[in-house]
Amino acid sequence: MAKLIIVPTPIGNLGDMTLRAIEVLKSADIILAEDTRTSGKLLKHFEIETRMQPYHMHNEHKIADRIVQQIDEGNEIALVSDAGTPAVSDPGFLLVRACIKKGIKVECLPGPTAFVPALVISGLPVDRFVFEGFLPHKKGRQKRLQSLSEETRTIIFYESPYRLKKSLTQMSEHFGQDRQAVVVREISKIYESANRGTLQQLIEQFDAGELLAKGEIVIVVSGIPN
Repeated sequence: MAKLIIVPTPIGNLGDMTLRAIEVLKSADIILAEDTRTSGKLLKHFEIETRMQPYHMHNEHKIADRIVQQIDEGNEIALVSDAGTPAVSDPGFLLVRACIKKGIKVECLPGPTAFVPALVISGLPVDRFVFEGFLPHKKGRQKRLQSLSEETRTIIFYESPYRLKKSLTQMSEHFGQDRQAVVVREISKIYESANRGTLQQLIEQFDAGELLAKGEIVIVVSGIPN
């Protein structure tokens, strides 16, 4: 059946790849990949020979309509990102929206996404939370943090290792030095770690070399106490 299938892929440990995800990728007519080199290694590991087509943040606006047409012509297309669930801080939303507008069926397989395990192991409240993804690099960054300063729910951010110290410092300025937070990195990989403490303590851990700015990073911050 012609449709778009969103296929989550491992965020580190290849053992997290589901049997259903492998079956879908093998049976699809085309696999849309954020980076065909990265996805190529995954496909080779699981002996998947389906042809790939690049789909990333630099071309998604231009080719979404063409992909919709390919599905409309009878193709089953699978979408993967470099890691985790597509459309969650990765390309995918525009294509999903375009398919829905055209009346094309869209499915999403359950699977890996970094913020869920980070939230669960944080020790912070998980009953209510808000996912912010990546903060703006420059314009709007301070405004976004200020708008979250009164948030009562647990707040989850993705961050680059290159901006970790900057983010912790700015969060401390807007949320207060004593706000509890956790920095989780390299989820599911050999060097997975979780550093806990106040924002000020995490900054001190960074300066002391106890908090490494390497790999994929999730920052979980407690909401303001009620």
